[in-house]
Amino acid sequence: MVERIRRLTLAYNSSGDLPGEESYQLSAKTSSDMTQPSTLGLSPVTVAAQPADDQAERLASLRESVLVCEKCAHLAAFRHTVVFGVGNPNADLMFVGEAPGADEDLRGEPFVGRAGELLTRIIETMGFRRETVYIANVLKCRPDIPQGSPGNRQPTPEEMQTCLPYLRSQIEIIRPKVMVALGGVAMRGLFGTTEPMRALRGRWHLFGDIPVMATFHPSYLLRNQSLSEKRKVWEDMLQVLERLGSPINERQRNFFLPKSE
Repeated sequence: MVERIRRLTLAYNSSGDLPGEESYQLSAKTSSDMTQPSTLGLSPVTVAAQPADDQAERLASLRESVLVCEKCAHLAAFRHTVVFGVGNPNADLMFVGEAPGADEDLRGEPFVGRAGELLTRIIETMGFRRETVYIANVLKCRPDIPQGSPGNRQPTPEEMQTCLPYLRSQIEIIRPKVMVALGGVAMRGLFGTTEPMRALRGRWHLFGDIPVMATFHPSYLLRNQSLSEKRKVWEDMLQVLERLGSPINERQRNFFLPKSE
């Protein structure tokens, strides 16, 4: 169920006092085993390329189906709206999160709360805009919580299994060159893995023939704002840029590196 691949790892030498003055290079190393797709209704993706207009039309048609979905009756009764996804139907880069929160449920768009603001900053720092990538969640409805209870809950395996065909269809239509799985729930949905994120992040995984980078969810960085944790996520994004063949400038290479003494 696993195979050997090469992955890109980051290596850098620091000198000087300010970010931007350190030298940086990418080196290729042999990776550990690559995770394969989940058995939760997600078989490998193999879809022929289609015209851009057709992709947009197919995605719009899928969205109409998802908006009236009531397969999870308890979620359909609880939600304000379905949160389908947002972005470019022809995106090279796709981000996958876990489920809508309260803000997303009200606005009908993924990642619009504090975690979403952070994700937007990450996307822009990579040199993209929200409208040029695609953002979706494993679950399209906000998981229900007792009335008056604060916060959110993670989706159950049964809820994910019911909703995953929609995500699979999105991936099949968009055909991104690279995907980023944001957090452990996204990795469980895509690959069925129960490994902790610290063991998964920074590694390439394969969904069909699409490389997937696992990284921490933006909400994790809101709770853990140390420079070292920010750098870990940023190193993951540098690997994504390298895989996409996107230019990386010296300033980008050196974000969140500690200042030299």
